[in-house]
Amino acid sequence: MSDDAHLYRPGVGILLLNARREAFVAQRIDNPGPAWQMPQGGLEQGESPEVGALRELEEETSIGPDKVAVLAEMPTWQHYDLPTELTGRLWKGKYRGQRQKWFCGVFLGQDSDVDLAIGCPEFSSWKWVPVPQIVDLIVPFKRNLYREIVQHFRPFWAERPL
Repeated sequence: MSDDAHLYRPGVGILLLNARREAFVAQRIDNPGPAWQMPQGGLEQGESPEVGALRELEEETSIGPDKVAVLAEMPTWQHYDLPTELTGRLWKGKYRGQRQKWFCGVFLGQDSDVDLAIGCPEFSSWKWVPVPQIVDLIVPFKRNLYREIVQHFRPFWAERPL
């Protein structure tokens, strides 16, 4: 990573697929407009990225690690920059964006296993969508990141059954 890595908050995310090879997305509760995203969040000190991704998934959706089979990990860290109007407001102004390690996993549970009303809810609703659609659903400043994720994990959602 470059010398400016300290300017990016370490994070993780997961492209969670169902048996139909659709992606899990959820609507952010803190955004008045459409702001759908995949489960993602900050990496805790000393935590491995895979453990962090599964922890974030469980914290945000109640989908536990026993309901997910991790299929792959992106080999490199991805990053995004916050828009100028958010830079000083998020994360107490400490970071200009986030660098993330992304995983692809398959959901082994039932839709009834999803519960967004646990802990401190981050999402108001959720749905399964065709994977290419997630790029159009995410906030504009994360679109390039989501394009990279979709492309990298294409073999898992486009070419073989789960």
